[in-house]
Amino acid sequence: YRKSNFFKFFFDNFEQLGLKKLIATAFCEKSCGVVAEVSQDSKHYRRLKGDGDFRSDECIGYLKQADIVVTNPPFSLFREYVAQLIEYNKSFLIIGSKNAITYKEIFPLIKNNQMWLGSAFNRGNALFKVSKDNLRDYANGVYDAESGLVKFRNVGWYTNLDFQARREELILYKKYYGNEEEYPKYDNYDAINVDKTADIPCDYFEKMGVPITYLNKHNPEQFTLEDIIRPRINGKQIYRRLIIKRR
Repeated sequence: YRKSNFFKFFFDNFEQLGLKKLIATAFCEKSCGVVAEVSQDSKHYRRLKGDGDFRSDECIGYLKQADIVVTNPPFSLFREYVAQLIEYNKSFLIIGSKNAITYKEIFPLIKNNQMWLGSAFNRGNALFKVSKDNLRDYANGVYDAESGLVKFRNVGWYTNLDFQARREELILYKKYYGNEEEYPKYDNYDAINVDKTADIPCDYFEKMGVPITYLNKHNPEQFTLEDIIRPRINGKQIYRRLIIKRR
């Protein structure tokens, strides 16, 4: 936890944020994990009985005390971690791979408004501190040796906390009727294809397929999420599309 910028942020801004309590657990594969408990009048740091795995009874006990969970869970266990948060009915703000949108365990939660994408990282870049022991060959411009930071573009925030930008309506200006050739229909699904979020037509109220990046702009009061598919156009498969429909 001492290396966690999440813990550092909430610890440094404890009073300003009006927190009642801050709890942080740290996983340690080869020994006991660690827990930190901070309140207005006390600070306790101690070893856990187990290794600090979030699935352990010990860590679930701490989870039950929390109102909001903010963390960067292991991407390989993202499905399990989200399932646990949903099971215990927790508010959360977590980091995950954008690929998680397509997971069969995750998309239904997004479709049913149980979770959604949070605000995007600055310029779409998330910067992570990587220890020298875990360095590998990165493409040019990805790793900064001076800062020790690695740039990842395919990650984002997932949350079930509402925020203002999520209620902002997309301004639609393009028209479908009279421009049908710009919106071909799929071979394998009854919907039209929209290549860019900015091209969503203002005069079309049936199903349409949009890029997954649309979710960064999704307003549930303006559109419904219907499905996620691998569409084909004229026999050629294209990238996954979200199926949406105007309300």
